[in-house]
Amino acid sequence: MDRVVTVIGGGLAGCEAAWQVAQRGIPVRLFEMRPHVATGAHQTDQLAELVCSNSLGSKLADRASGMLMEELRALGSLLLACAEHTAVPAGGALAVDRSAFSRRVSSFLEDHPRIEVVRQEVRAIPEGLTILASGPLTSPALSQDLAERLGEEHLYFFDALSPIVEAASVDQEVAFRASRYDRGAEIEGDYLNCPLTREEYERFVDALLRAERIPLRTFEASIRLGVRAGMEKYFEGCLPVEVIAERGREALAFGPMRPVGLSNPRTGQRPYAVVQLRQDDLARQLYNLVGFQTNLSYSEQERVFRMIPGLQSAHFVRFGQMHRNTFVNAPKLLHPTLQHRQRRDLFLAGQITGVEGYLGNIGTGLLAGLNAARGHAGQEPLTLPSETMLGALSHYISHAEPARFQPMKANFGILPPLDTHIRGRRERNAAYAVRSRQALTVAQFALDELRIATQ
Repeated sequence: MDRVVTVIGGGLAGCEAAWQVAQRGIPVRLFEMRPHVATGAHQTDQLAELVCSNSLGSKLADRASGMLMEELRALGSLLLACAEHTAVPAGGALAVDRSAFSRRVSSFLEDHPRIEVVRQEVRAIPEGLTILASGPLTSPALSQDLAERLGEEHLYFFDALSPIVEAASVDQEVAFRASRYDRGAEIEGDYLNCPLTREEYERFVDALLRAERIPLRTFEASIRLGVRAGMEKYFEGCLPVEVIAERGREALAFGPMRPVGLSNPRTGQRPYAVVQLRQDDLARQLYNLVGFQTNLSYSEQERVFRMIPGLQSAHFVRFGQMHRNTFVNAPKLLHPTLQHRQRRDLFLAGQITGVEGYLGNIGTGLLAGLNAARGHAGQEPLTLPSETMLGALSHYISHAEPARFQPMKANFGILPPLDTHIRGRRERNAAYAVRSRQALTVAQFALDELRIATQ
């Protein structure tokens, strides 16, 4: 048998990496510790389970996520293809039925003749060609081994999940269907919108600020890495709604509850604030509260969130919760190829590298898989052009200032500047996308060699 590539972690990055390696004729052993070892955030034993939102981001070409989607499509991403196959209406965003998505990914990997899925915890980084994609909820044993072997103390931040409610429990006489600026909607809007007057908004903020929170101890107690005191922090792109409210009384109205681009058809007016609910399954029975990640106690979530007009009788099928995300100090450890600086047969991918967002996880898994396959063949790993979004992300996590390293999502700010100044934001972003396509075409690898048949 050919030399086996070990992939640790059955999340987005690990699944994409395993697929990319196996599609090139190389045997893969994919380790996933669930269901034998729980994480505290996952709810199933399916591969590629989406723990937080069900949205992969905007599909629009002038958005960073849309640009990254285009790159992943060109590079033959399995998981992007699965997401598009299980998509649910979400305006200009790519959102999925999370159960259908994970089932489809699991089926592709478990049925692959060159992938062996092993349901077992990996407690130490093995020898040989390995892709570490254990994710932000890496087990305590593996985290300890990482700290010892890689010589780096882990950094971490706290992340949060949004509540999910039954669609039938939302008052349709109050909530209205619409997408911002009617973008992506054909007959009716893809979002349920719960409008608030200024008085309702003020009462909601008051209740939110006074609500009881769950102490951040569950995941802390399970990890014994001696993390320095005072390093606890939230990722700015996924702040709990109550933390946003603490930043100022209007912070929510200018954040996740901003009413821009929406008009209440019953009044013809723009609400003072709005809570958007996004479809979470293909049957349109479940909706999540967009941007409402939270660490309130479950009883307080019921009490406070039912103050939102339209949710007075909401039935919560999942409450919001916090979980601890772990990531390494990638600028000290990784090349932009995602290869470890001292151990050439070790690659890292996904959130443990400091890349944020579903697409970033998929993308780094894809790149790690491609480069592990090249390493298996005795070839040098590829460095993607920094003019591409995936290349820019890989460059950021490997070149940022180590002392101030923070997780990063796909965004235009990490791209090198354009050769010519373009004034309009959309026009400028479109130019970035054109340059990305050109960079992929003239890169040091042939796209035809990188394409895979997802069937």
